[in-house]
Amino acid sequence: MTSLLEKMTLEEKIAQLIQLATFFYKGAESSGKITGPMEDMGINEDIIKNSGSVLGASGAAEVISIQKEHLKENRLGIPLLTMADIVHGYKTIFPVPLAIGCSWDTELAEKSAEIAALEASVSGVHVTFAPMVDLVRDPRWGRVMETTGEDPYLNSEFARAFVRGFQGPAFEKDTNCVAACVKHFAAYGAAEGGRDYNTVDMSERQLRETYLPAYKAALDEGCEMVMTAFNTVDGIPATGSRKLMRDLLREEWGFGGVMISDWGAVKELIPHGFAADEKEAAQRSLEAGVDIEMMTACYAKNLKMLVAEEKVKEELIDEAVLRILELKQKLGLFDNPYRGADEAGEEELVLSGKHREAAYKLAAKSCVLVKNNNVLPLKASQKAALIGPFAKSGDILGPWSWQGSKKDAVTMEAGIKRQVGDSQLFVSEGSGIETITEEQLEKAAQAAEKADVLILALGEASDMSGEAGCRADIQLPRAQLHLIEHMKKYNKPIVTVLFNGRPLDLHGVIEASDAVLEAWYPGTEGGAAAADILYGKVNPSGRLVMSFPYAAGQIPVYYNHFTTGRPKGAPDAQVRYVSQYLDIPNAPLLPFGFGLSYTTFSYSGFELSSQRLSLKESITASINVQNTGDRAGEEVVQFYVQDMVGEVVRPVKELKYFQKIELQPGETKQVTFTITEDQLRYHHQDLTFKSDPGTFTVYAGPNSRDTSDLVFELVM
Repeated sequence: MTSLLEKMTLEEKIAQLIQLATFFYKGAESSGKITGPMEDMGINEDIIKNSGSVLGASGAAEVISIQKEHLKENRLGIPLLTMADIVHGYKTIFPVPLAIGCSWDTELAEKSAEIAALEASVSGVHVTFAPMVDLVRDPRWGRVMETTGEDPYLNSEFARAFVRGFQGPAFEKDTNCVAACVKHFAAYGAAEGGRDYNTVDMSERQLRETYLPAYKAALDEGCEMVMTAFNTVDGIPATGSRKLMRDLLREEWGFGGVMISDWGAVKELIPHGFAADEKEAAQRSLEAGVDIEMMTACYAKNLKMLVAEEKVKEELIDEAVLRILELKQKLGLFDNPYRGADEAGEEELVLSGKHREAAYKLAAKSCVLVKNNNVLPLKASQKAALIGPFAKSGDILGPWSWQGSKKDAVTMEAGIKRQVGDSQLFVSEGSGIETITEEQLEKAAQAAEKADVLILALGEASDMSGEAGCRADIQLPRAQLHLIEHMKKYNKPIVTVLFNGRPLDLHGVIEASDAVLEAWYPGTEGGAAAADILYGKVNPSGRLVMSFPYAAGQIPVYYNHFTTGRPKGAPDAQVRYVSQYLDIPNAPLLPFGFGLSYTTFSYSGFELSSQRLSLKESITASINVQNTGDRAGEEVVQFYVQDMVGEVVRPVKELKYFQKIELQPGETKQVTFTITEDQLRYHHQDLTFKSDPGTFTVYAGPNSRDTSDLVFELVM
């Protein structure tokens, strides 16, 4: 690629660093005269014909058409990269990543990414802006639905799985794969107040300990690209942070791939107050390490001038261009600029029956049963009223289901009708998402009066979550809470199914319901999966990967918190002068790792192979888990560790291992966790990463709250 770089003019090099939306390009279905804010960008024909990548092109025919037109006009025949947000499915939509995390099944997560990559690649996409691995502790933040939760170890395991799925073992040769782009670097999920694009301010030790591991895991798995975050970190916008990108990412971690800004993030250095104008924004971003500027023109309009003024070295531009060219070469675009794009393949593969089956399986394993007063599973002989704004709605795909169609989604009504006859089911909207009328209540009442059991399909519209979908009040909208109150009057069992993109404040729901199934945004097959759980065809096995707050005032609330000098509940604690709220509990309503089943499990025989762990040896913690119920079920056995005394304060628990096991009625399995010294390391005051000798507690159980514990010593 060096020889090609040497043939390029400075203008051609700079254009390679620009990513533009589809409608800028000849051959695009939406191509036309550029007007409004896009016209104000100042992008001319020379920049377009020499640009390096296109954002959001979709469909084999369109991508092939754009690429053909581009290659006709590009002097050196350099093909475009096509990139898009394929977050949890292309056309076949899987559950949102937060829900996928609740499956605790990395193999199925990997499969979902593999299928998404196959559908995307055959439709002409080369790079997906996924996985999003931002650790999140604040459910007010809209983009919580894109993450796999609040734990760094679990997030890292899913980060690796998604990268394996998207890129495959040899994506350079396999045109059914796409390059992955991990995002958002760094710590975007820690935005203050749970408000999108907001400030992130934390110690470097906290950053390294909790927020960086999942990005590192994705890169260790071979992830090809990294996207910058919108937020500041330590007072510096991430997109202009040399410390994050050059010092940490490239020098310390050795990342040699492509860095891309998020949409408009380079120009946003100006309102951040980090750059005076577009010229300075371009200089700061390039010097920090951003190779591709997405959808603003700071590079296009200013880098040539900055080179002429000797404020930017052309070598920096050359480095960025070379990384982009090398990615294109890896993808084989110089030999086959259309890569996997195949119209006939689209017809065969996209939204195929096999892919829908995989989406169903993951949706069924992602739903979490959080309450059941012996109401579920339902019997097909029971007359049921399905009531609520999600009764017939296809708005269950969730945000970032870019090519997904609500028309393709299996609704709750359709799913339940596969279980019962029309004469057994009475359906009513009950309310809107945020509005309710007397007529809706009257029709809901008519349905309720005919039924033996009431199924309430409630939740958030998809635009109430996702990017810029932040909410200060994370209860269900008042209209739906009013609907629940009205349904209680009929004194019939209430089963609530929730469709949402964040942990909710469930007050007004959980007390009024006899059973609650958290279905999240379950994707294309969501209604079928949820219905099969309600009627017992599937035994629920999902477990929460984020704590559900008792009230929004607790936020952030998470299981792996520090203790304090005055912990509530300590043996010698005072009644008042301890770390507590006067009006609510400290603990979340539902803890990390929690979830119910239609069977029961007992834990016994927890033991350590030794109470002493040395540097070069390992010990094991083992526990027996028995299915004490009358039907087969899956249990997620979780192991946590606590460092009792550290150079810096350590969390009260840290997840270190988990295993999902299936047990037949009466069956017992022993689950073993191998403990090694490296699992006990943490970042010290000087940021060295090492362990300390001393006492540790290991916990085992079905969730982060209900555990047994044993003690061992690490000896040096």
